[in-house]
Amino acid sequence: MKLAVWIAALAGAGATMLTAVAARSFDAASPTAEIARGAELAKLGDCAVCHTAQGGAPYAGGRAIPTPFGKVFASNITPDAATGIGRYSRAEFRRALRQGVRRDGAELYPAFPYDHFAGASDADADALYAFLMSRRPVRATTPRPRLIPPLGFRPLMAAWKALYFRPEPFHPTPGKSEAWNRGAYLVTTFGHCGACHTPHGLLGEEESATAFDGAYAQGWYAPPLNGKTPAAIPWDEARLFAYLRTGLDPAHAAAAGPMGEVTHELARAPQADVEAMAVYLADRMNAAPRTAPVDRQAQAAAAHPAGAVLYAGACAACHEAGAPMMGEGRPSLTLGTPLHEADPRDVLAIVLRGLSPPVSASGPAMPGFAGALTDAQLAELAGYLRARFTNEPAWAKLPAAVAAARKETAA
Repeated sequence: MKLAVWIAALAGAGATMLTAVAARSFDAASPTAEIARGAELAKLGDCAVCHTAQGGAPYAGGRAIPTPFGKVFASNITPDAATGIGRYSRAEFRRALRQGVRRDGAELYPAFPYDHFAGASDADADALYAFLMSRRPVRATTPRPRLIPPLGFRPLMAAWKALYFRPEPFHPTPGKSEAWNRGAYLVTTFGHCGACHTPHGLLGEEESATAFDGAYAQGWYAPPLNGKTPAAIPWDEARLFAYLRTGLDPAHAAAAGPMGEVTHELARAPQADVEAMAVYLADRMNAAPRTAPVDRQAQAAAAHPAGAVLYAGACAACHEAGAPMMGEGRPSLTLGTPLHEADPRDVLAIVLRGLSPPVSASGPAMPGFAGALTDAQLAELAGYLRARFTNEPAWAKLPAAVAAARKETAA
């Protein structure tokens, strides 16, 4: 779905002026409209999410991006001449964005989704460049990657590209509406939704044959964005638009984990662009209606008596029908998508980590129970929730899934 985050650094007025000159005096030459469009694309691409470290300056990099091979750190993409992109020309920025090659010729790791940005138009790449060059320069050195040997040797990425990188421009689909094609362009390029929602192979490559089939990302499960969606109620354009902008839909779920950060950015993106993304995704997720889930409290309690007790003590006050917290559009557990997913990872992550309001401060929030529940209790509670609120089969190997979720939460 990204590289990483920023470390604050102060610079005097004189240093700022010198850096601006090193950045080719870009601000003075850039049309305001191009910078404004670049700002919109940065929100659609969630650039600040990955390229800002916790407590750091926006776009200054430094955020750790976990991968199956270790950690890489998001680059500084402020126009600082020494540690950022201040010396990049437009052509050099395009090459980095769409081909994954730095100004000095070094290969970028595919945790930066240049395989998606490869389809971006010249005009949009230049607009993003204009916006980034208009930011405040921040001197912040990006930490070195911490990858298993020999993957820290960047030239190896050239071999990875030869195997898996097939850049090509975006091609509109004939017969589809302008909004559909606009949404397809944004989802597959700047939105890089497939980076999280498409399964990856052994070497981290996206498996195009199973595009949008759902995958694991940063300790969470990113569910399918196609006809395999586990949603209890089919998505439509209006619901998807509301979810992308607010992180909440009463018939599905509240955005959690990395998706919560995405909705924070999309909440400030152009409405027409987010509407177009919803048009495209709703068409992809056009699944046959599912059997409406019912509350099977008695059967679930018989199968998971300890889970029923845990639910009554820790969950019912907020999640039971009629509870005060079930107002304001919160989805009921019978409709919440995580419980219907084939993998328990999202349910376990939410119980362990809790849930923060995705966009609005008045949105749904939940405390984490990592310190209150043992692994055995968590497995029993998850089994009870699945049995009670869905029509789906029991999750297999729950104890192992709980142990993995606990380890990811502690990381």
